[in-house]
Amino acid sequence: MNPAPQSGAAPALRPDDHPATTAYIGLGANLGDAAAALGAAARAIHALPGTRVLRASSLYRSAPVDATGPDYHNAVVAVRTALAPQALLSALQAIEAAAGRERPYRNAPRTLDLDILFFGEQAIDTATLTVPHPRLRERAFVLLPLAEIAPRQVHPDWLAAVQDQRIEKLATVWCEGL
Repeated sequence: MNPAPQSGAAPALRPDDHPATTAYIGLGANLGDAAAALGAAARAIHALPGTRVLRASSLYRSAPVDATGPDYHNAVVAVRTALAPQALLSALQAIEAAAGRERPYRNAPRTLDLDILFFGEQAIDTATLTVPHPRLRERAFVLLPLAEIAPRQVHPDWLAAVQDQRIEKLATVWCEGL
């Protein structure tokens, strides 16, 4: 996930302030009931003001990257949102916090991790948000689910570069109730 918001007021969640945009969000968890956490997160994202989940990838399991701990459950959702990028980030961080997310150190195991992978065609580089996600191309657990729901977003060379990473499809339906 991108760093926590810096001090100051969080952006208001007013959907009318920004034209509707399609964004892609990576979901991951490796503590507790990870699959249930991802389903609850997808429903919480769908409930955000001016936001709806359009598509969800299959659910995958992968080994932690640059870390130790239990395997991760991962997925990607496509959303249509009228929230501005910073407002969406703040909302995702609130969903993580509600799921018990702690940030004791970089790449620590987590109850929930939500990352904005793409926000329309925008390139964003601020102190709190970088889009496209800076490590997107390095991670099979993001690229495979993303390629499943948005194949034009993933270059074939990116998939070839991560083909040795262990990843397993677990389920095609995992977030009922959207």
